[in-house]
Amino acid sequence: MKILRLLPGLVLLLLCACSRHDDAAVRALARRVIPDHEKEFRFERMADSVDRPDCFELESRDGKIIVRGNNSNSIAVGLNYYLKNYCLTTVSWLACNPVEMPDVLPQIEGKIRVEARAQERFFLNYCTFGYTMPWWQWKDWERFIDWMALNGVTMPLAITGQEAVWQRVWTRLGLTDEEIRTYFTGPAHLPWHRMSNLDYWQGPLPQAWIDNQARLQKKIVARERELDMKPVLPAFAGHVPQELKPHYPDATITRVSRWGGFADQYRCSFLDPQDPLFDEIQKAYLEEQTRMFGTDHIYGADPFNEIDAPSWDPETLAGMAERLYGSIAAADPEAIWLQMGWLFYADPTHWTQENIRAFLRAVPQDRLLMLDYFCEFTEIWKQTEKFYGQPYLWCYLGNFGGNTMLTGNFRSVSERIEDAFANGGANLRGLGSTLEGFGVNQFMYEFVLDKAWDSGLDDNTWIERLADRRTGLRNEAARSAWRTICDSICTISSRTGHSTLTNAHPCLTGNWHWTTKPDVGYDFPTLWRVWRQLLTVESRRDTYRFDVVNVGRQVLGDYFLRERDRFTAAYTARDTVALKQSGERMLGLLADLDRLVACHPEFSLGEWIAQAREFGKKPEEKDYYETNARTLISVWGDSKELSDYANRTWAGMVSTYYAKRWELFIERVTEAVKAGQEFDQEAFDRESRDFEYRWADAAYPLTLPEAGDAVATARELADKYAPLFDAEP
Repeated sequence: MKILRLLPGLVLLLLCACSRHDDAAVRALARRVIPDHEKEFRFERMADSVDRPDCFELESRDGKIIVRGNNSNSIAVGLNYYLKNYCLTTVSWLACNPVEMPDVLPQIEGKIRVEARAQERFFLNYCTFGYTMPWWQWKDWERFIDWMALNGVTMPLAITGQEAVWQRVWTRLGLTDEEIRTYFTGPAHLPWHRMSNLDYWQGPLPQAWIDNQARLQKKIVARERELDMKPVLPAFAGHVPQELKPHYPDATITRVSRWGGFADQYRCSFLDPQDPLFDEIQKAYLEEQTRMFGTDHIYGADPFNEIDAPSWDPETLAGMAERLYGSIAAADPEAIWLQMGWLFYADPTHWTQENIRAFLRAVPQDRLLMLDYFCEFTEIWKQTEKFYGQPYLWCYLGNFGGNTMLTGNFRSVSERIEDAFANGGANLRGLGSTLEGFGVNQFMYEFVLDKAWDSGLDDNTWIERLADRRTGLRNEAARSAWRTICDSICTISSRTGHSTLTNAHPCLTGNWHWTTKPDVGYDFPTLWRVWRQLLTVESRRDTYRFDVVNVGRQVLGDYFLRERDRFTAAYTARDTVALKQSGERMLGLLADLDRLVACHPEFSLGEWIAQAREFGKKPEEKDYYETNARTLISVWGDSKELSDYANRTWAGMVSTYYAKRWELFIERVTEAVKAGQEFDQEAFDRESRDFEYRWADAAYPLTLPEAGDAVATARELADKYAPLFDAEP
């Protein structure tokens, strides 16, 4: 009887213990990110954590920093809130960047409680796996997953390793190993293979790569689930090898439209969802994928991304959507289909409101989740009556191709997010980001993800705290510089092919091709003033070193456009003296730019190539990966259509690629003037194109600059160019 009387108390004690247990997943995260301070924290799971909005609490007690949340993801966000706002530190999404902490942890007065405004927070884009992640090893993924958890991501796109699944499925359907691996593209181009844009390019894909990525995916999804994320895995969207047709001659398989200027031999093939074979493939794929990687019942499937549908009849589109979802649900009755909204933006001619409505309403309500892909520029939810009732996520894209451009419409993004929360309807399920590549603007993605939480910080305070953690100081010059960046520099959204003219194919006027657009929303003196302000700050933080390099990179790049225009004016006037002087200044700017970006590892061609070559065991394998890596960031494919789309101002890339093109250009223009002739742009284009493809080959020699001191180099260059820059209107 005495034991029975004690039971209620024991149960209560056990419940309390469970409500205060140390969260093992976040404990391990802290050990990875801040190992010297991990023991000074206690991570607690709230007792009443079921069926409530995500939230976290912070307080100091008994010499410990207490971080409490309703799940591991919320606790991680709470930890990051403390790191950012009390320790004035930034956790980078790249493993190469250190996490710098104060020696003594600041204490918290009272208790802080923050709740989420957006229950779902999505991150990544198919393209990111090509422009940023193709050469990542586990250490890179580990840091990035930690970053996602710290920033509250609940739904990460998880498409690594799917070729291993497809290999098993296509083998089961009769294809040979050679046919399958040749059908796959080279590693960096796999995202466009996965999106039904490109087949066979730089194949066959090595078996070692396929096996490695499968092993990696198992680690990725396991860690994401540990941190209470729901990885979004792929489903079959209709893309099949052309070699499947002889095995299934009656199947409705058609060639899709050509994409990206690639030759006909690289076109993809599409299996009509109405065909019985579609269900068979879907079932086989999802069963095999679930066996290998598990499932959280959310599947990405994008059948018509930047390609034509077999028919633009609304009833036919509705039937395809119905059958596609039906095939997924037949394999997994709990399935939710995740679909990019990019296709509606990219092809408004065919994706009329009638067609969008038919396509969306063909899927059962709440079983389709739409990503409004490019909301900082155009919001599809406003054009489609909030996606005709289907759930959707407001997403910030922010970067195309991994371009290293200082962009991002800060104030406008904030206003658009607030408008979405106020007017986006009950089917707005959260926020996300769909960046194509990491580029240079981590702060914009952190800002968007912070907007998912009711932190009580207005935008002006957020900017001040951003400046504080980038420098590790509360410094007015840094705050002023960052206010100007957010208010006057980051005023327009990123565009496709956004770049400074340094990265563009040379020409006398304009920017030659749409893949390299030097558009900015500010005047040059404003950016020059920001750089000078930042250089007055005395900080030892790695984030500060990055910022002075990044802003300086943009300053030198913007000024290059002005110098090119002076060069053109000298050409028009046939002034050989001015032509020579301007040409020398252009090449000097490029040399200094290369030297500046060499001061931080985020701007490194050498790192990109070294990571690629690490996947090879034999010299020929290493060369294969290097060629694939070089191709993506230079010529991209087999035509000029996408050339320089993935341009980036990297050390080594500037000196061995961009500067070589400009040097050749200056030589040919000068020769034309001296000969009394007009400059032949077409002849130069052919000569330059030959060089570009030679550079993309691993056999082309590279001379990579040595890293210098970032702040010292930046100050030296600012002093050097001050007489020129100060004179600019």
